[in-house]
Amino acid sequence: MSDLNEMNVGLRWYVIHTNTGYENKVMTNLARIIEKKGLQDQIVDMRIPTETSTETKADGTEKINETRLMPSYVFIRMVMTDETWHVVRNVTGVTGFVGPGSRPTPLSDAEVDAMAFAGEAKAIAIKVGDNVEVVSGLFAGSTGVVNSITEDGKSAVVAVNRGRRSMPVELKMEELKAANA
Repeated sequence: MSDLNEMNVGLRWYVIHTNTGYENKVMTNLARIIEKKGLQDQIVDMRIPTETSTETKADGTEKINETRLMPSYVFIRMVMTDETWHVVRNVTGVTGFVGPGSRPTPLSDAEVDAMAFAGEAKAIAIKVGDNVEVVSGLFAGSTGVVNSITEDGKSAVVAVNRGRRSMPVELKMEELKAANA
């Protein structure tokens, strides 16, 4: 792996493959090791792609569901060097980096943009009462009406039309577009 220092391209997103169900444990252990070894400037971010939805039960209580979009994978933004590769690769639960053989392959800018976690949520002109279309996630292709928007403007509760019923669901703004837009 000594050629990692030569192929270093700065901070990039990589994908780590983990044992099933170990995603959170890997992130916790890795955060502890990064702190201990002082690697905060080389390993700067870790994410598990999830989707959150709110389900209203028959008794009126709300249940928040979080679904892993890519089980067994953790996304990590880091500078790839021999040291950082070794630190990540030797965390309990990590089976390897995604890439040919043992060579980690960084995600392209287009792949990172598609994941929508690299930057802040894109501001879109949607307000309470607007008709919207869901463009990604579990409810993709559905339409609905915006009931409320969070204070930070990153998500909205939308009454999504499901057959003859509508169901309030909390969705991220990047999952929505104005109807007929």
